[in-house]
Amino acid sequence: MTSLLSREGLERELRAIGERQYHDLHPFHRLLHGGKLKRGQVQAWALNRFYYQVCIPKKDLALMARMDDPALRRIWIQRVLDHDGFGESREREEGKVGGIERWLRLTDGLGLDRDTVTSLRGILPATRYAVDSYVNFVSSKSTLEAVASSLTELFAPAIHRERIAGFEAYYAFANDATLSYFRKRLDEAPRDVEFGLEYVLDNARTPEQQQQVIAALRHKAELLWAQLDALHHAYVSPGLIPPGAFVPDDMEPSVYTR
Repeated sequence: MTSLLSREGLERELRAIGERQYHDLHPFHRLLHGGKLKRGQVQAWALNRFYYQVCIPKKDLALMARMDDPALRRIWIQRVLDHDGFGESREREEGKVGGIERWLRLTDGLGLDRDTVTSLRGILPATRYAVDSYVNFVSSKSTLEAVASSLTELFAPAIHRERIAGFEAYYAFANDATLSYFRKRLDEAPRDVEFGLEYVLDNARTPEQQQQVIAALRHKAELLWAQLDALHHAYVSPGLIPPGAFVPDDMEPSVYTR
């Protein structure tokens, strides 16, 4: 790309990334949402995804630490509160419960011990690598690129609606508590992406900057896809679970774990 895109053209390019490579297209998600996974496979997904959840506030705080504009920091800090919550004194108000606690309600419902989940033991090496790579990306790139990487939220509401419907239709663990994370994100993600998209479209003013924001969003989509590649390889086919990783009760340990 050597010429400057219009705002509309840049937005089309960004949205096209989701149409081509957002992780709702991944075979693992097709199995998950279609009720084709065993309980242990869903446990493995929720356990590994928890590492992503707990690192989201870290990447947002890393970004905020480099923001010079207090107004921008005041807006962005809402994302941290969305995940970390407001503390025990205020979490009696349901709206103040953070995304991390809501995700733990999901793992509770799946029969996973909270101490096991929060210890972060048992996650796949590829999960750790991909998530850490995302935090490092946001920590080292420009504010514009870091904000652009968050624009996978453009595509998130659709996957949350699909997930809620699939879980309710096919899995016994689905209830108000276990689905509360996804229902809450139906409200939060559109709010966040409205600001993030406007910021990117306003500030990507040169062809080089436009290339950078497109590449940043593509990079984020690839990291999400890679996490599902690892889950599929370990828990679906060929079912080779790495040493030290979580082994569900309803799966035979692979040769890697013996």
